[in-house]
Amino acid sequence: MEFWPEFLASSWGKEFVAGGVGGMAGVLAGHPLDTLRIRLQQPPPPASPGITAAPGRPASAATLLRGILRSEGPSALYRGMGAPLASVAFQNAMVFQVYAILSRSLDPTSSISETPSYASVALAGVGTGALQTLILSPVELVKIRLQLEAAGQKHRLPGGHRGPVDMARDILRKEGVRGIYRGLAVTALRDAPAHGVYFWTYEYARERLHPGCRHGGQESLATMLVSGGLAGVASWVCCYPLDVVKSRLQAQSYPPRYRGIVDCFRRSVREEGLPVLWRGLGTAVARAFVVNGAIFSAYELALRFLASSSSNDQRLVMEEN
Repeated sequence: MEFWPEFLASSWGKEFVAGGVGGMAGVLAGHPLDTLRIRLQQPPPPASPGITAAPGRPASAATLLRGILRSEGPSALYRGMGAPLASVAFQNAMVFQVYAILSRSLDPTSSISETPSYASVALAGVGTGALQTLILSPVELVKIRLQLEAAGQKHRLPGGHRGPVDMARDILRKEGVRGIYRGLAVTALRDAPAHGVYFWTYEYARERLHPGCRHGGQESLATMLVSGGLAGVASWVCCYPLDVVKSRLQAQSYPPRYRGIVDCFRRSVREEGLPVLWRGLGTAVARAFVVNGAIFSAYELALRFLASSSSNDQRLVMEEN
């Protein structure tokens, strides 16, 4: 019974809980735009036998959005949200906790009361991104399959899947553990450098917008929103071609269309041209700004709330004594 108060009283406990709150805020804020991004990244359907006409231009984000709303309804934009929402609290909590530990341990000159250097922030982000792929990769695979199911992908079952657990069970039955971890390598290649850019950009941007806030932690909500949004945009721009490849690898069912990362990259560029590697970038950037502004704002506000609650509790205990 004493675990929870003691857990929240520790610095790592506060960071863990605040990270979970931030992750849930990000999913709720950005899932519709994430659905648009995933659908924009997919290859066009194969031509019917006997048809030799070249495929038309890919639909724009606005055209695709109108088509989804007209044919599938607004609920289609939230398809697959259960998988990340169910796991994002733990995943994001782990990300912020691992980042906090690594950023301090990688900077020998820093202490708990001092802020880590920008170099240690970037290196800690790289390590955090690599570690969190073990949780993120299966979650994203299930999410992508559910997001594409209504669009008539090959892996769709008659009647569809009832949710993320049903989808994960079906993937394990048909493709095994290897199938549920399809795209793990490319997810790690995407997330390791992207998280380094992500945390470095956030720390740098908020210090520029509010000088001294890295030491005092008194930046405004607007600074949190803008700094988090810029961090999300920078991390997506630097890794977006790998994200296109990852989405295509994880969207394919068994037997797979692509033999691996290099084969997917080559065939996608050969069949659809270099612009395919940046398809859906505008939607991803818009989503990244909204989502990561929400994540960092919720994280920072939750961290301050927990810190103030802990200090109030300690003051009450001292007064009672």
